[in-house]
Amino acid sequence: MTRFSFKTGIVITGCSAISAAGIGLEPLIKALGKGDICLKPIPEEVAGTTGQLWGRAENFKVTDFIAPLKARKLDRASQFAVATTGMALADASIAKGEIPADRIGVALGCGFGGIANSSELLTGYYQGGIAGLSPMLFPNTVANAPAGNTSIEYALKAPNITFIQRFCSAESAILAACRFIEEGRADVMLAGGVDELTPQMIRGFSATGQLKRFGAGFGEGAGILVLERAEHAIKRGAVIKARIDSINSVGFLLPGDEQRGIELLFEGQKKFDRITVSGAAESAAPFLEQLESEYVLYPGLTFGRSLAMGGTVIGILIRLMQPAEQGLHLAVSPEGPYFAITLEGGDPV
Repeated sequence: MTRFSFKTGIVITGCSAISAAGIGLEPLIKALGKGDICLKPIPEEVAGTTGQLWGRAENFKVTDFIAPLKARKLDRASQFAVATTGMALADASIAKGEIPADRIGVALGCGFGGIANSSELLTGYYQGGIAGLSPMLFPNTVANAPAGNTSIEYALKAPNITFIQRFCSAESAILAACRFIEEGRADVMLAGGVDELTPQMIRGFSATGQLKRFGAGFGEGAGILVLERAEHAIKRGAVIKARIDSINSVGFLLPGDEQRGIELLFEGQKKFDRITVSGAAESAAPFLEQLESEYVLYPGLTFGRSLAMGGTVIGILIRLMQPAEQGLHLAVSPEGPYFAITLEGGDPV
């Protein structure tokens, strides 16, 4: 087990999201409050069957955030990341260029970013050889394109890193971002997750039999948190929306010793005012049985889940928490890893 408690004091001063529910966290919270489901049927010609759902971010119009010529050069996941980062920075009252470039960085989780561009690039090659390759597509064929394009757009020069770690990709990125702040390598880190949803993914899930298991109900979008050294946030007069107390992680539950792993994950943590769960929610029951809470929320059932949904779900938790309330974000992957992130509600807004 890995356990991190941050001596420096790390706070969250901004957050935002793009999802199937709409633009920003407010539509998500409204949908959750009403019990709405934002998923829609996948066309039969895509899924190869009926009855399957997905969460496309249909309300997202990239030119509302990025100039058309620039937007054309970005893959969809990068468009999500750049747009959501801008909204999160605004929520934190941080203007572009206000913080020295070498003191603000990016850490993102991303599961399937770059697949659509890779497919298009390779199709061009197979059909036309070298002449069919598009130089414009190549930079966006990798999963770290969203983090890279975000850094370029906002001129960020502190650490930049991308994680692909199953349903805990965003949580892994958030942990790294906290470590960078703790180590003094940045004062502010933009952290969370981003993913796009494509027909190629659905066809792949269908071919591997995952549409009825862990590939069911996938969504797309981004959730970005503005993590900040507490002293830095206080000095600039920022509103502190939440405080990160600790991050626990277990990589694998050993067969026959699962209970011990679960106990380690929640060591010293039993009672919470609010709990959110991301990832494989259907696998969460053994974990939640160890905890005391009357408020457990599975937002992925509303807007679709992805490998990098953790930033969005933590953003929801932050918006729902009252000052001084104790919150837990639990991220579950089918065979690991597992994350338990504890937070405390921040200043009244």
